[in-house]
Amino acid sequence: MVERVGNKVPHPVVIFVLLIGVVILLSHLFYMLGASATYQTIDADTGEIEELTTSAQSLLTADGFRFMFEGVVQNFMNFNAVGVIIVAMLGVGVAEESGLIKALIHKLVNVAPPAAMTYILVFIGILSSIAADAGYLVLIPLAAAAFLSLGRHPLAGLAASFAGVAAVFTANILIKPLDGILTEITNDAIHLLNPSLSIDLTANFWFSAASVLLLTVAVALITEKIVEPRLGAYDSGETVVKRSQMTPEESRGLRFSGYAILAVLAVFMALSLPSGAPLRNPDTGALIGDSPFMNGLIVFIMILFLAAGWAYGAGAGTMKSTVDVVNAMEKAIRSLASLLFLLFVISQFLAFFNYSNMATLAAVNLGDWLEDAGLGPLTLLIGFVLVVAVLDLIMTGAIPKWAIFAPVFVPLLMRLNVDPEAVLAAYRVGDAPFNAVTPLNAYFALIVTFAQKYDPKAGVGTVIALMLPYVIIVFVLWIVLLAAWHLLGIPWGL
Repeated sequence: MVERVGNKVPHPVVIFVLLIGVVILLSHLFYMLGASATYQTIDADTGEIEELTTSAQSLLTADGFRFMFEGVVQNFMNFNAVGVIIVAMLGVGVAEESGLIKALIHKLVNVAPPAAMTYILVFIGILSSIAADAGYLVLIPLAAAAFLSLGRHPLAGLAASFAGVAAVFTANILIKPLDGILTEITNDAIHLLNPSLSIDLTANFWFSAASVLLLTVAVALITEKIVEPRLGAYDSGETVVKRSQMTPEESRGLRFSGYAILAVLAVFMALSLPSGAPLRNPDTGALIGDSPFMNGLIVFIMILFLAAGWAYGAGAGTMKSTVDVVNAMEKAIRSLASLLFLLFVISQFLAFFNYSNMATLAAVNLGDWLEDAGLGPLTLLIGFVLVVAVLDLIMTGAIPKWAIFAPVFVPLLMRLNVDPEAVLAAYRVGDAPFNAVTPLNAYFALIVTFAQKYDPKAGVGTVIALMLPYVIIVFVLWIVLLAAWHLLGIPWGL
């Protein structure tokens, strides 16, 4: 039903144009009603506690009209997903056109047990958050192609990987850039109550590691027991890749590709590992967190795929000259035309929505309501998860939500003898699962585009219907794990 209804709605571009109209009208309504909220927040850059009063801003005032008219180009340029997608596809396009992706899938089919394929792809998807948004751009289409090569439904592979990348985004067994920012905001909130107490980057390590293991198994089982049977058989007319000896050209191409990857890694290690290296933070010397390397990680990924794809093409004979490389890049960018138009409209919607301040007003009022509800520690913790999850549908950024919630809920729950590590863990649980079904996820439109490669009739409804079982089950399981962890008093991190 979700799929049928979702796919009968107008084209996503039309949907977001209509939503822009709704936001304009609502912004003026709340402005006329004088809607406002006063709250404490933490500046993610300075760590300073600020008391702010946010009021609804109308897009139908003189200032609002000026914003809508003057900001069109800048709104699009400020939409980070656009640049990330284009830069990444320059490298991924070369890797795909040269045949490297196909050869890697052939290799993966040869070495990985078929029964473990889903688990491997989901696990890699969860870990891909270390590379920020690269999982959306590289791993999800790769998983769909891998399923297709095994004679399985490619949309099942897409869904499994999307669930790993998006619905479990905040958990990892590795320290990722987001952890540093969330930890800093948490410490600033702790210091409101206890200036001598702080947590570190590994404060949620044990809980995150357990979450990764539990949710890898859960997502894989949902794929194999619910999603894939519902999709049924898929007949693409393509030959299923069996376990077979790789051709000499494939082997030579992969060998050349391996040499190129080692060369790129050597260059970047020289630029980042030594003390004072140019890709370290010039002030702190840090490599993880706020550093040129982590801030430009998508460029590293692009160069890695570009070098590997080019080298594979040279070794396998699929790319004869630099003209072939440039043509592959151009083809990759051309394939993004419809997506870029949709992202242009989405960027305007998000800019208008943020200008109206409606998301912030919703976050503050929901937080105030939960704070005043007089609930016990565990009930309040779970209620906090639910509020974060609801807001994630309209306010997808992990950092701005935590900057608003941390000064309220960290001290509040600390007074109820709840560890601040537990509050941060609860935020992780609430912030991730609904990333996989909200169209406001910057990459949701890209996932619809990937799905249309295998099902031209696929739309927003198709993707939401695919992802609902993951979102519901992952959300419930994760809350149960959080509650059990809290009740048993297990250490949250190192």
